[in-house]
Amino acid sequence: MDFRHDETTERLRERLLAFMAERIHPAEPVFEEQARERVDPWSTPPVVAELQAEARRRGLWNLFLPGAHGAGLTNLQYAPLAEITGRSPGLAPVALNCAAPDTGNMELLAQFGSPEQRERWLVPLLEGRIRSAFAMTEPAVASSDATNIATRIERAGDEYVVNGRKWFVTGALNPNCAIFVVMGRTDPAAPRHRQQSQLLVPRDTPGVTVRRGLHTFGYDDSDHGGHAEIDFVDARVPVGNLIGAEGDGFAISQARLGPGRVHHCMRLLGMAERAVELMCRRVADRHAFGGPLAAQGVVRDWIAEARVRLEQARLLVLKTAWLMDTAGNRAAQTEIQAIKIVVPGTVEWVLDRAIQAHGAAGLSQDTPLAGLWVRARALRVADGPDEVHRQSLARRELRRHHADPSPARV
Repeated sequence: MDFRHDETTERLRERLLAFMAERIHPAEPVFEEQARERVDPWSTPPVVAELQAEARRRGLWNLFLPGAHGAGLTNLQYAPLAEITGRSPGLAPVALNCAAPDTGNMELLAQFGSPEQRERWLVPLLEGRIRSAFAMTEPAVASSDATNIATRIERAGDEYVVNGRKWFVTGALNPNCAIFVVMGRTDPAAPRHRQQSQLLVPRDTPGVTVRRGLHTFGYDDSDHGGHAEIDFVDARVPVGNLIGAEGDGFAISQARLGPGRVHHCMRLLGMAERAVELMCRRVADRHAFGGPLAAQGVVRDWIAEARVRLEQARLLVLKTAWLMDTAGNRAAQTEIQAIKIVVPGTVEWVLDRAIQAHGAAGLSQDTPLAGLWVRARALRVADGPDEVHRQSLARRELRRHHADPSPARV
């Protein structure tokens, strides 16, 4: 495995680093000020449109998406670029049109959507004219097991009728969010992993009610459209809005989540790198007990341990990206689960030490650390909790040694 950046990646890295230094980081306080002054608390601050126009001008647009619809990069080429955007996770990804959940939904439409679905929804998403959301998690069931999904999608002539309640539908409160990808059960009598389907439901469909925005550790995440609780009551859409075939929902979800987990993990590493930088500057400037904090053994231990852990995590993510490119997502399933287990916990640990090094300031709005910590902690639940990935990975390892005593599958 050769992880040296090829010419294309290096060229884009240099261009992206310049964009971050010249436009993204200076725009962060502007973004926060505009967010406080919005009339609609869920709308996108105007500076984002300015940054998006500049990103397109610099050729930094849709970098995440392989193939003809995007920049044509491999997972390994995009990974270091995603890490750079993670240094400003609330602003850089959306400025490049590389922000979740739109990225996963665009990948889904590019891979599984019909020509009509791509024309109506993928094209405006690629152009940044609309936003989208993915409605899977439900408040009434343990959604860590996707086969528990209770929302019903029933065929009625030339329409599908949707009934159910979803929550933590990220981005759904943004007024530019025009389409929901809804996971629901079409055939309760089918095998467990063939009961679910995915359906495109326009936000303005009668019977769709956005009830409220949910908080994560007190943050409403309104900068990207929050996390909505949504009711679907006899919501009707044409049968042509079905993605793939009935029963394909679970398989489509797995295909959608693979690249997304690499993106999340690399952005997390970028967050952690910014935290290390802030921590080093802080402990060099602050004095206590007769000298700079940087002279304290425990602080040096934090810094050294942070560097070791981040290098280990990065190598594992790059191996995963390389394996996905060379052998396919299915062959990389163990590694995809491994990075989902390792990276959020590693980054959470680094952020915790950076917060500690800042003292009271680390808890406040005067540094980005508290918000970054919340993002890292939340990702230990999002896209499947740690425990589910550990269980599935362990079963796969046991099967390699013919030692799995359970017929169950995760």
